[in-house]
Amino acid sequence: MSPVPPEPPSSRPATGAPGPDPLEWLTGLEGVPSGFASTRDGIDALLRDRGLRRSTPAQTAESLLRGAHASAALEGSTSTLEEVRDGAGDEAAAAAVRVSTELLSLVPVLGRAPLQALARVHALTGAPDPGRPVSPEAAERLGSLGRTVLATRVPALLVAALVHAEVVSAAPFSAHNGLVARAAERLVLVARGVDPASLVVPEAGHLALRAEYESNLRGYATGGRSGLHAWLLYAAEAQARGAESSPLRG
Repeated sequence: MSPVPPEPPSSRPATGAPGPDPLEWLTGLEGVPSGFASTRDGIDALLRDRGLRRSTPAQTAESLLRGAHASAALEGSTSTLEEVRDGAGDEAAAAAVRVSTELLSLVPVLGRAPLQALARVHALTGAPDPGRPVSPEAAERLGSLGRTVLATRVPALLVAALVHAEVVSAAPFSAHNGLVARAAERLVLVARGVDPASLVVPEAGHLALRAEYESNLRGYATGGRSGLHAWLLYAAEAQARGAESSPLRG
């Protein structure tokens, strides 16, 4: 069963009427609502405490840099955080930094044209055939994901987790699909109001749990409903780890 099924004609609403939420069924999976609610509470507490003293653009920049380093490491980079900070990272690190520098400008694009936002992220990586799906099947899967993102009203953390896994699993672009997926997760958290200043570092959460991250992505791709369920439970934990990696914590 595909976690983002093609939209059947019967589910399309009449003009002006809201349709059924394509992801609502995920909120009925055991442990998923409570897992994401706990993570959201932790993020809200972190940002609320900082909000009393106001965050700064420098903290946002640091969060994006830490995220770029972690995402590059998951992509196979061996560059250290200090090398990335100094602009001396390897190719994967350089690609991740390019993505991070423009990512927040894509927040409004995600809200109206998710596929355009994903294509732009891919172009920023410098990979061949920038932004172009590798096959008609990949294009259709991206289209299904885009329709789902625009139609769903389930909690943003869940949407971010699903977008991440779908992009990795579909591998729709020529290269650096992991970089695109992790950037998209962060982008959803910003666009949907969980972390408006992008101070949480979800990429670092995945790096801290690398073995679980990689095994749960494999399970998502091959494990049907059980693999999807396991990925969502994992993602809530990883996102909580991402909050712990925020520069707000020092």
